[in-house]
Amino acid sequence: MDELPTTGTPEEALLDALGLVAPGGRSPRDVLVRRLAQGDTLLLIDGCEQVVEPCAALVAELLRRAPGLRVLVASRRPLGITGERLLPLGPLPIRPEAVALFADRASAVLPAFTPAVGREAVGEVCRRLDGIPLAIELAAAQLRTLSLEQVLHRLDDPLRLLTTTGHSAPDRHRSLSTAIGWSHELCSPAERLLWSRLSVFDGGFDLDAVEYVCAGTNLPADEVLAALTGLVAQSVIVRDAPPDEAGQARYRMLDPVRAYGARWLSELGETQRLRKRHRDWYLGLATWCELDWFSLRQVEVAQRVEAELPNLRLALEYSLDSPDDAHIGQYLTGTLWFYWVGCGRLAEGQRWLERALELESDQPEPRAKALWAVGLTAAARGDAVAALTALHECRELAESTGDESAAALATQMLGVTALSNDDLPGAVALLRECLERYRTRGELNALVLLAQVQLSLALALVGDLEAALALAEDARQVAADSGERWVRSYALYALACARAERGEDQLARELLVDCLEIKQEFGDALGMTLALERLAPLVVLDAPEWAAELQGAAATGWRDLSGEPLRSSQLRDRHERCAARAKGIIGDAGYEAARRGGRRGGLESAVAQVLERGRGRPASLVGQAGGVAGRPWPEEDRASEGRAAEEWAADAAAALRRKQPAGPPPATPEADAPE
Repeated sequence: MDELPTTGTPEEALLDALGLVAPGGRSPRDVLVRRLAQGDTLLLIDGCEQVVEPCAALVAELLRRAPGLRVLVASRRPLGITGERLLPLGPLPIRPEAVALFADRASAVLPAFTPAVGREAVGEVCRRLDGIPLAIELAAAQLRTLSLEQVLHRLDDPLRLLTTTGHSAPDRHRSLSTAIGWSHELCSPAERLLWSRLSVFDGGFDLDAVEYVCAGTNLPADEVLAALTGLVAQSVIVRDAPPDEAGQARYRMLDPVRAYGARWLSELGETQRLRKRHRDWYLGLATWCELDWFSLRQVEVAQRVEAELPNLRLALEYSLDSPDDAHIGQYLTGTLWFYWVGCGRLAEGQRWLERALELESDQPEPRAKALWAVGLTAAARGDAVAALTALHECRELAESTGDESAAALATQMLGVTALSNDDLPGAVALLRECLERYRTRGELNALVLLAQVQLSLALALVGDLEAALALAEDARQVAADSGERWVRSYALYALACARAERGEDQLARELLVDCLEIKQEFGDALGMTLALERLAPLVVLDAPEWAAELQGAAATGWRDLSGEPLRSSQLRDRHERCAARAKGIIGDAGYEAARRGGRRGGLESAVAQVLERGRGRPASLVGQAGGVAGRPWPEEDRASEGRAAEEWAADAAAALRRKQPAGPPPATPEADAPE
């Protein structure tokens, strides 16, 4: 039947739709039951959300008295009766359904329009509109007046743009704002208030964040869940499935619905207050994640930050747009160093850090943190000038303010920069200095272990392989004992490099496979690129085409990192020797064809191929099964440098047991800055 009217009763609407009349003395429900009980019947009801209670009572009685009846209800909220099954209708997938809908409606108003016209722009329009069919239809209708590019540009304010003067659609479907407003009218006052406050989130959010950010005047914390439940029931809020890795349900709001809520939040005069609370919550989250990065929960931390990245970006924008909050922006983006470096976001991290450092701040510690963090990202991308500029400022600032932690970190990053620029004696000296600073302070965290791995790599390059092996193995063991995996993967990489330098290619290949397996978990693009570069020379004699493919995939990795590839002469020379060997076996044309194939496949595909081959441990890849990653090295491999490192690692492990973080710091409702 058609939509139920908002006047009259559901019984009268049903009688009218079925062409029935209730004779005098008989109730409308009796007439309906008599008609609908005749065999198996499917009754379709649309638009009962504004009369949901009487409609629910009617449907429940009809189902009880007519055993063969089935009812399909299209509504913005469930009826809430026994036996009801919900079948959520989500947005259209962007490709091909949403794009196809746009193309169909666009061709109706612009006959020259074809699906091939502006393919990427059409996809972006549909993505910006979250695949909402009505929004897509209204956007396509704008092509009567605007170009496709103009439509896309004006989607920053979709509620203003998406209207139509067509007369065939119901009044509430003639603009997106009116259609959403129809749902807004159905909400209770608490639900409307929560809707407006939820507009400060971007992407997904969980209940803990909602209760912290949105509770307050006219919405006590103990009423937030009920209001959220109502919004989910009315499809204003979408619950994602399955829950996240920690078992927490996550929710999201479609962008046009969020824009509608933001209008109301502005009308209420609460935008700045709510954005500040939002920023404070994600400041606390980032602080907790940094503390928990060096723990068994490291993979979970990486996944949490990835899920919350849109909200963290909003928090950064809020801090960096406010001159009084520059120190918070510097602290926040510096605190996320582990994500920028460890999860394939080096270029983005460097951009945020450089933007934060352009602002003046009267608090030296947050600035020092941002300085060594930008030095780390710049050094990892081969941007030596940016790295050295930031790190020298950081070291001077740290020494002048007595910030021993920042001084040690700046020294470490200067060592990394020296390592990537072939200053091996300088790298060894700086990395030894920073490790001594850490030992004096009793510090143990991921960056401390990483410094030990970096020193191992520098020692391997100067030819002190025994010390390099001992340092890397100690770092691997401490990481394994603490549950840390990211630095452990770099320790495996350092072990592979040292073993390869000793001519132990089979062991090196196996270690690189184990390294890549962990790197894949984090999406560590830099680590995967380095490992593929190191693996290619180890397989070139047995599989020259594959070696060329690995080099092509690594080239894609450097490109995606926006970094300078092969800045180190050691890496460059090894790369060129490998390419020359491959060309000598399969010819220049064969090498270039294989390399192009690796570039097309990309980094992730190449890593997946390595892991697929490596899990079977074929001799052509990794030698004999078993491997050395979990086996202690012989005592004769431990030089004096290694014994010193082992003693330091034991001291650091004890420190770890004394200082294990207990969890996230408590959030304070109006915290302006971290302590």
